[in-house]
Amino acid sequence: MLLMGTTLTACSGSEDDAAQVSAPKAPATIPELTGDPLTLSFVWFEWPPAQALEKFANEEYKKVRPNATIKVNTVPNANWHDAMFTQFAARKTDFDIAILDSQHIGEAVTNGNILDLTDFVKNNIDVNAYDPYLLAAYGQFPQAETGKRDENASLYGLPLLGDTWTMIYRKDLIGDQAPQTWDEMISVAEKCQTDNPGVSGLAFHQANGSDAAAVTYNTVNGVYGGNLWDAKAKKIEGVLNDAAGQEAMDVLVNKMKPLTAKGSGNWFIDEVNAAVAQGKACIAFNWIAASGGLLDPKQSTLGKTREEILGKLGFATLPKQKTDLVPLGGMGMHVSAYSSAANQAEALNFMKWFEQADIQKKWAAAGGVPSRTDAIQSPEFLDAGPFNKVYADSVPRMRDMWNVPQYARLVDIENTNVNAALNGAKKPGDALNDIAREQQAVLDSSGKKGGGGL
Repeated sequence: MLLMGTTLTACSGSEDDAAQVSAPKAPATIPELTGDPLTLSFVWFEWPPAQALEKFANEEYKKVRPNATIKVNTVPNANWHDAMFTQFAARKTDFDIAILDSQHIGEAVTNGNILDLTDFVKNNIDVNAYDPYLLAAYGQFPQAETGKRDENASLYGLPLLGDTWTMIYRKDLIGDQAPQTWDEMISVAEKCQTDNPGVSGLAFHQANGSDAAAVTYNTVNGVYGGNLWDAKAKKIEGVLNDAAGQEAMDVLVNKMKPLTAKGSGNWFIDEVNAAVAQGKACIAFNWIAASGGLLDPKQSTLGKTREEILGKLGFATLPKQKTDLVPLGGMGMHVSAYSSAANQAEALNFMKWFEQADIQKKWAAAGGVPSRTDAIQSPEFLDAGPFNKVYADSVPRMRDMWNVPQYARLVDIENTNVNAALNGAKKPGDALNDIAREQQAVLDSSGKKGGGGL
């Protein structure tokens, strides 16, 4: 076999939080590659970057590996986590590279589902070419303090696609200048809605699926000075639902929600984009990587050309309030521990190839969002879309969620309760207190013997 099994002890935030992590190690040097035809399979969710990756890789990687075909298999976003981890649990995967959210890494590592790439990265990747936070977010476990990379920690993945939210606004309705604070944004959206019947002031993610409603609340929580948890103390209750957290939930439910369209209580990426493209929203929030279609005249009622659409749409970094935090999105590439030796070798070769400076710039020009600093700052990226400078400016402001093995349970609790508050099924304060209590119970039970640890 290509991989070598190893067991190591990892800490998450403190010496008391030791957890046994069983992770097969990838070799430092890429083994000899097969000359036979080979299909390298990825698994992702269905959205434009998935098609862009498959097209780009088959055009560019084949120049160096003509016998290799890249296949990006996709599933609905809501099924993405389970599509990967059901196969991981069976110890057999039909994919070679799993594209994981940063928060999925802990679960995959502690279960031994993906390769430890630490030695491979040291030997093949220029880690200084990346913002340390991005390299840590898409590969490191356990996670260090947000925004920092622990050079002594193991790496289990490499960046595939960076991302964050952009604020999309109607320049023809609210003016060329984007709102600078969150409070101003709400005020501008309210006036725009009043002045333009049939157009909602805001459009944002509210769905009880994937991380939709949770990311929305966490974003508002961040800009109003809240915290999701105390990572060192493993404390959520009393932190998430403190005064700042309560203010954020009140803003979201009582000030922002009334400015959304009727029936928008389960909107996610596609629905927000549709509202913008149909001219039905004054201000919207969406992931940058999902925003390219907004400039397609075939999908928009805002203009017959890209230039006409850009005459009406503006893209900006998120407004600030008490802080300037923005959500970290994007995903990394991770090699399945159950892939064949030949395909694991090909996966490592692909990753080394993909992370080169010239390839990252080509990926940027093809519609990807790179993570190498030189690619982020390159004309190939900055000139490829009006929202790309938003990403470049947002990188220093990013905040992630909880990078722990229990992430799936934590985000499900938050999604359910935030969605309930947005749709009137729970009072905002009750929903936030329920989130904090239920999430704390997950962390507390995980800290007991046999509970999985953090």
